[in-house]
Parts: sequence; C-alpha cells; structure tokens
Amino acid sequence: MTSDVAVPAPETAAANGHGDAHTTAGFGALTLGSIGVVYGDIGTSPLYAFREAVMAASGAEGAPTPAAVLGVVSLILWALIVVVTLKYVVILLRADNNGEGGTLALMALAQRAVGTGGATIVLLGIISGALFYGDAVITPALSVLSAVEGMKDVTATFEPYVVPLTVVILVCLFAVQSRGTARVAAFFGPVMCVWFAVIAVAAIHPIIQQPQVLFALNPLYAVSFMLHHGIIGFVTLGAVFLAVTGAEALYADLGHFGKRPIQTAWLFIVLPSLALNYLGQGALVLGDPGTIESPFFQLFPQGWARGGMVVLATAATVIASQAVITGAYSLTRQAIQLGLLPRFEIRHTSEAHSGQIFIPRINQLLLVAVVLLVLLFRSSSALASAYGISVTGTMVVTAMMGFVVIWKAWRWSPFAAAALIVPFLFLDLTFLAANLLKVFEGGWVPLALGALMIMLMYTWRRGSRLLFEKSRKLEFPLADLVAMLEKRPPQRVPGTAVFLTSDPISAPTALMHSLKHYKVLHEKNVILTIETAQTPRIDPAERVKLEQVSPTFSKVTLKFGFMESPNVPKALAIARKLGWQFDIMSTSFFLSRRALKPAAHSGMPRWQDRLFISLSRSANDATDYFQIPSGRVVEVGTQVTI
Repeated sequence: MTSDVAVPAPETAAANGHGDAHTTAGFGALTLGSIGVVYGDIGTSPLYAFREAVMAASGAEGAPTPAAVLGVVSLILWALIVVVTLKYVVILLRADNNGEGGTLALMALAQRAVGTGGATIVLLGIISGALFYGDAVITPALSVLSAVEGMKDVTATFEPYVVPLTVVILVCLFAVQSRGTARVAAFFGPVMCVWFAVIAVAAIHPIIQQPQVLFALNPLYAVSFMLHHGIIGFVTLGAVFLAVTGAEALYADLGHFGKRPIQTAWLFIVLPSLALNYLGQGALVLGDPGTIESPFFQLFPQGWARGGMVVLATAATVIASQAVITGAYSLTRQAIQLGLLPRFEIRHTSEAHSGQIFIPRINQLLLVAVVLLVLLFRSSSALASAYGISVTGTMVVTAMMGFVVIWKAWRWSPFAAAALIVPFLFLDLTFLAANLLKVFEGGWVPLALGALMIMLMYTWRRGSRLLFEKSRKLEFPLADLVAMLEKRPPQRVPGTAVFLTSDPISAPTALMHSLKHYKVLHEKNVILTIETAQTPRIDPAERVKLEQVSPTFSKVTLKFGFMESPNVPKALAIARKLGWQFDIMSTSFFLSRRALKPAAHSGMPRWQDRLFISLSRSANDATDYFQIPSGRVVEVGTQVTI
C-alpha cells in the first residue's frame, strides 16, 4: 500500500533559499574532523594499493623489477595529483549546491541549470547513486580484511582467524550504528592524524636507504612504464586506481566540513603522508623484492611495532568504513527526497546535527552484503579485483555532470567547459576501461549491485510518475469542487481538516471519500502539498506558502530541501505568522492509503509493475515519515490499478 503523498514532486524551478550554515565549529576543528571522516577511505589505500599494482605490473615474471616499481610509484603519485588534487580539490569542490556536495547534489544542481528536459541528468544521477552503494558494500569488506590480514605478518598462527575476526569486527561496526556516530566521531580525527603521521614517518628510513625511488616523482617514469608494458601496463592501471578510491568522499562530505578545511587537510597533511608512504613502500621493494607480499606492514620492525600497527590499521579501516556507511544513509535520504526511492524509516541519532541519521533497513542490507563478500572472497587481494569499477563509474558520471554545471550554471562556453573537463573524463574512462578487465575476477559484484539499484530507482521513479498521471485523470478538479461546496455546503463540524496530497490541482482522494462516506465538512479545510526543492536546505522564511482558495478552503505548500527530513507540525507552526490559526490538537490529518493492483495495460512491463507495487508496500508510513502525531491522523483506503 502507498499513500497519495508517496513521492513529493521535485521542483523544476530554481529554489531561492540558501543553505543554512551547517556548523559554527572553528576552522581547526573542521580540518581535524575532515581528516577523520573524509580521508579515512583514501588514507587506508596504502594497505593494499601499492602491493596489488606492483603484482599486476610484475605479470608472469613474478619478481618485481626496478622499472616496474618506479613506474607504479610514479603512476600512483600522479594519479593522486591529477585525479584528487586537480579534479576534486581544485575544480569540483567549487561546484557546490548551496554548500552541499555529492553526486545527487550535483545532479540537482545540473538539473536546475538545464531546466526542463533534464531526463539524461536524472539518469546520470541514478547511475552514480547506484554505483555508490556498490562502493559502500566493498569498502568495509576490503578495508577491514586488509588490516586484519596484517596479523599474518606478526605470526603465521593467526592466519585461520583472519576471516572470522573480520566478520566479528564488521558485525560489531554495523550493530553500533543505531546508537549514532557522534561520540565515536570525536575520536576519528585524532586517530587518523596519528595514522597519517605514523605511515609518513615509517617511510623515511627506506627512502634514505634507496634514494633512487625519488625518481618516481618524474611523470616520465609513469608514461614510460605505460608505453613499454602494453596490456600489463593497462592491467596495472586498474590496480593503481585503488590508490585514489575515496576521492569521491572529498566532494560528498563538502556540506559537513566546508571547502577550505577539506582542501587544507588534503594539501598539508593527507597528500604528503600518502606520497611519502608510497615512496617508502617502493624503496622497500627496490631493496628487497621479496617484501612485495606485504610491503605496508614490512615497513615496521617485527614485534610490538608491527603488532601495534595492525591494531592502528584496524581502527583506521573501521573509520574508513564508517564514513562510507554514513554516506550510504545520507545518499538514501537524498534519493527518497528526490523521488528515486520509496520512504524508509529514518531515525535521527543527534538532536544537534540533522545530518546524523540511521536507516535500519539500509543498515541491515549493507551488513548482509558486506559479510557475504568477506565469506565469498576471503582475502583482500581477491576483493581488490572487485573494487574500483563502482568508483571509476561514479567518477565518469561526476565528470559528465560537472561539464553541464560548468557550462550551464557557471555560464562558461561549451568549448571552455570541455577543455577543462575532457582531459579528466578521458583519464576516468581510461581507469574505467582498465578496471573492466577485472569483471570476471570479481568486478561483476559492484556491477550487479549497481544494476540492481538502477533498476529499483528507475522503477520507483517511473511507476510514481505513471501513478501520478493516472490519478490526475481520475480525480476531480479542486477549484470546481470548492465552488460546488461553497454554493451548497454540507453539514459543518468544528475544527480543521488537513488533506495531504501530491497534486494540489486535483481534489485529494481522502477529501472525496470523506464527503462520500461521512457527508460532513470541517469548518476549515487545508489542502497540504509537500515539495522537495533542488537545493539541500530551505530558508525557514520560505518554508511555507499559504493561498486562500475560499472562505473555508486554503492551500498550504511546505517546501523542504533534499537534505532535510520533513517535519510537518514544525513547519505548520511557521504558518501562524502568515495568519493561519493552527492548533494541532483541534486538527485532523486525512491521508489516502492506496492499495495498488497491476492493470491489464500499463506503461511498464508486468514484472516492473509488480516490483513497483512491492516497493510501495515496503515504504514507511507517511505519518511517521512526515512526523505527524499518529493520534491526529485519519486514513482512508482506496484501490488503484497501475
């Protein structure tokens, strides 16, 4: 079943409201916070990225050659400079949607810039959002597994316990999500600062021992490696990309920390630490090719130092996983508000920060998928093959939408916008092609997850649109009904009736059924529509729009940003300033609960009809989602064929 406010229609016009300041924290605190949350994923890439890339570069030879090591280190360093620093830190952080970032925020920004006919933009947004879920499943599995595997370097007797311990850590991680991340997040920044300091310092001694590794700073070594290694060079490129996974978090978390703290943390702490560590791993392998089995942990002396590093690495990977899990919750809320997914239960875990949310259903699905991945692949090397495709796919789509924003919103000429974005898009497509070579080794996992999410989002959006159009054809025009009721009014009862609808032009089904069955009308009647703007947040002054239709009927439109959770009673309290005497204790909310059935002829295939009906039945109750007191709600049932 679904209510007739199932999907608030996104606005096509630009919203004027500017996002509220998300936080008043100082610059230093924001920079420290960004190190903990934003850079957890990319910061733990040294655990596996260099090892996988050098092993791919070595090919059938087995032992890594100096040329392969220098080529890989050079490729990694320049990928960090070009993809992360230039594309994300310098360019995309400027493409904010009222202070918010991320693929769906960029989609809304691009859609607003294009105006009508933005169906392609929506499709790109659906693809990038769907691929992010693939990333959200693989990141916790790969990160935690690669850290726990470090125990094998401490002592071989730990090997049988790697997978079980990984599963236990992941189950604990997902179990504590419902408690909120505020307390844990306070430790994220300091722990990750220690992490970056330790991985940088550990690399200094090997670099002093093998200073020739510094030749890798010359990009010609990267170019030479690609030119002389043919298909092996291309395969290596897919593994090199593991070093930049997590770059999309820079943009996605823009709203939490702001542009300058994220840029400062990257340029002065994260990038230098990562560059030093990759150079250190390269120097270690140049000195002893046998260390390629585990170059990261081999940087630390055998004994307590290596054991301590396994503990620190596990903590860092849990933090990296937490950032992606939180990102999945935020993405889901945006997708619900933008009409791409049905309503799910959203719990707020903090009274102070609206962005700290917990979605039980998403949490359960992620836990099952992550544990299955660990049990299926059983090693970080096997899982590394599955990683990369979802992230490169997201980056390709982000570059495409970035082009639209630079052209339409920033008002650059299409040639100038293309000159800026096409080199990055070409690089992203090259990385994507290199990663596609790993489809049969495990790359099918994110593709399958992404395809499933694309199908769900497309079905929900298409079905909602068809249902809206069908309902409008069947419903009576509101203006005509109000004129009839004012001319020949039925019996009046005291109080206010609020009828929720997604279509303010037609008479709500709940109103028609109320008149049909009860044959009475309240003294005051409000037709309430809830809209989602294409901006993250709406200024409270623009939250409510009140329009008097007749002496006893009025229309109220509540507008929410796609990053906000709709709270109807709180928003209606604002309407008092506009002259509406709102008292929730003398107000009844009427909702139409629709039971959907497949029609003989609909605009979708039969299987898609059934999928849409299943999704609508799984949707959270509108009363809970819009935070309406359940004691003030009257639900009227009706059957609709789709």
